[in-house]
Amino acid sequence: MEKTIERLALYRRLLKNQSGKGNTHIFSHQLAGISGYSAAIVRRDLMNIGYYGTPRHGYEIKALIDCLNVFFNKPEVKSLILVGAGNLGRALIAYFIKDKTEYNLIAAFDSDPLKVNLKYNGCPCYSLEKIPELIAASQASVGIITVPAENAQSVADLLVENKIKGILNFAPVSLTVPESVYVENVDLALMLEKVLYFSVHHREGEKKNGMT
Repeated sequence: MEKTIERLALYRRLLKNQSGKGNTHIFSHQLAGISGYSAAIVRRDLMNIGYYGTPRHGYEIKALIDCLNVFFNKPEVKSLILVGAGNLGRALIAYFIKDKTEYNLIAAFDSDPLKVNLKYNGCPCYSLEKIPELIAASQASVGIITVPAENAQSVADLLVENKIKGILNFAPVSLTVPESVYVENVDLALMLEKVLYFSVHHREGEKKNGMT
């Protein structure tokens, strides 16, 4: 199920790009080509959310985006908070703050007094003590954690106590949360190790096949 959700989110992003280019329709094999999945997987995923194309015209892009919006329950903007205004945190602030039609990053939080009461790309940064107040006022449901590993669990506990239901965790540590809270871990170091491994082995495979 998680992989399906990832693919559907990717389709939605790609479809918005196609719409921005002025395209009105797309075939499953075209969406497969730009998503990296097979046409059969694309058709199956879209059928699972109740959307079908036609052999002659494929999928109507705007209608398909609307269907995906309903599936993701995204007609309204989702409020987010971020904890940890270090280098990575500030980079993410810049990313999320640029498109408020998709995400509303209402605030960042940090324990460093030198970062508190500043604004990063227009996003205010508060002390951790302000988290309960800001979550209650905004009804934010998702928190992003970009703190050091040793602080991540206590931050997660604080977010859970204040009714955060989804956590995007960039700290290189596994979090313990109730089953009602969904955590997505993004371990950049592990991802880089994976890329390095396959970059080396792909090159070795090319050499063995005479592709130098």
